[in-house]
Amino acid sequence: MKVILREDVEKLGKAGEVVKVADGFGRNFLLPRRLAVPANVRNLKSLEHDRRVIEARVKKTRKTAESLATRLSSVSLTIPAKAGEEGKLFGAITSRDIAEALGKAGVPVDRKTVLLPDPIKQLGDYKVKIKAGGDLAPEISVSVVAE
Repeated sequence: MKVILREDVEKLGKAGEVVKVADGFGRNFLLPRRLAVPANVRNLKSLEHDRRVIEARVKKTRKTAESLATRLSSVSLTIPAKAGEEGKLFGAITSRDIAEALGKAGVPVDRKTVLLPDPIKQLGDYKVKIKAGGDLAPEISVSVVAE
């Protein structure tokens, strides 16, 4: 099945592209979520108009992502946590904790944009990437200290 993407879909394509997908994926995932439309004659003709709209939206989101990235690059967090004698934490610092600390620092982000591969379980300094939008992912420094 051929579809025209209305939004960027990770590992599939960018908005405005015509891609070939499995019938079930298109019918059960892309079309109901309005991420794509079928690539028929009528939709292909309206694709040019949609591309201009998509480009304007991409420019706007790129501008907001760049401003967020510049704000994030100047932030360094210090998160207090309870720890044992050897520096091992009681619990862990997760993406939710980092997102809350960023919100208190004046840069609100969604916890899903914090790219933390594994929870932090030791005291120390860490570099954590935050997905700002598009392909921008600035690193912030996170220091986990004992309470």
